[in-house]
Amino acid sequence: MARKPIRDLTLEEQLARGPLDLPFLMLVALLTGVGLIMMFSASYASAYYDSSDMVRNNPMYYIQRQSAFALMGLAAMYIVSRYNYQNLRKWSPILLAGAILLLVLVLTPLGYGKKTVGAQRWMKMFLVAGPGFQPSEIAKVAVILFFAARLSKRDTEKKKKFTRRTTTGRCLNWLEKVGFLELVPYGAVLAVVIGLVLLEPHMSGSILILVGAGAVVFVSGISLKWFIGAAAGVGGLLALVIRFTSYMTARINLWRDPWLDPRGDGYQTIQSLYAIASGGLMGLGLGNSRQKFLYIPEPQNDFLFPIVVEELGLVGGLLVLLLFALLILRGYWLALHARDKFGTLTIVGIITLLAGQVFLNIGVVTNLIPNTGISLPFFSYGGTALMIQLAEMGIVLSISRQIPAPRKD
Repeated sequence: MARKPIRDLTLEEQLARGPLDLPFLMLVALLTGVGLIMMFSASYASAYYDSSDMVRNNPMYYIQRQSAFALMGLAAMYIVSRYNYQNLRKWSPILLAGAILLLVLVLTPLGYGKKTVGAQRWMKMFLVAGPGFQPSEIAKVAVILFFAARLSKRDTEKKKKFTRRTTTGRCLNWLEKVGFLELVPYGAVLAVVIGLVLLEPHMSGSILILVGAGAVVFVSGISLKWFIGAAAGVGGLLALVIRFTSYMTARINLWRDPWLDPRGDGYQTIQSLYAIASGGLMGLGLGNSRQKFLYIPEPQNDFLFPIVVEELGLVGGLLVLLLFALLILRGYWLALHARDKFGTLTIVGIITLLAGQVFLNIGVVTNLIPNTGISLPFFSYGGTALMIQLAEMGIVLSISRQIPAPRKD
């Protein structure tokens, strides 16, 4: 099918064909490439010694699967980047409804994982067959798009007015004046989504959904007092849970001193710290990690960054973090220059979600925060998660296509 000449395109079609932001694209490609190399290095030994029916001592098992998903993810990123992001406004409610449906289905017999890892977070991509994926990954971006689509119109919406003749009406008018009623639908959506995610249970997924949604709400102009109140409420509730729940108290104590149980729950953290320390300034060399030889459990997953530092040293670890920092800063730059508020809010949500995931993963492997089971974007093993992350980067690139060109005076 022949492409339409530029002069025959509508304004929207012309805007959607603008140039991609090359710095952002190159940073994503670079992180994906480095991530594949380090995932291969971290997974080689554990795959070689894994005699399960799935792996069968094949040292190439993880890298073959991850590379295939990376190629599909890059293709998805390109396709999404060519899609006019303005259409995501009308699709966002449908995407959110679909994500909620999947979160419900994963709790049924269609979901799996409970017997092996203690949580039922996965389901087959085609419900009964195909690779596994976590519906919470879809829920993260669905919530961001839904919030961005609604909040981008808040400046043009008229405030609701209720009758002043009744006590109920006067109370509703006051709640509307202070901004509480505006937050009700967003709070209801978060309550449903996070409630379903916690039932899996998946604490890290719940945290990331809150981070992405909170960033969108904050940038939209919602009063800061609501964030302070919410933080105080959540903090107080968490303190009570830790104080009166023996399991949480034990977990906090173990975080403060992993050597309380060096051969049990503290083992992974201790081995992670050993790996980081043994890397020194310049590292042991690519592929020369010692901790990946069955010391750190499943080093290709959440605890991949210690292998990076052990092999590439403090310098290599800082360079990886620098790449993430540049990607995040470039993303926020694109948000500031986006064509409209919907584009700004969408990028802010996606990039803050990425930044939060990087921070939490590094915090866990360095024992800065308790273990929450959060993977490192572009690095940790997980094919469908990588595809979804690259598709999210495609949304950012789609928005970058429509950034107005600088005026030439």
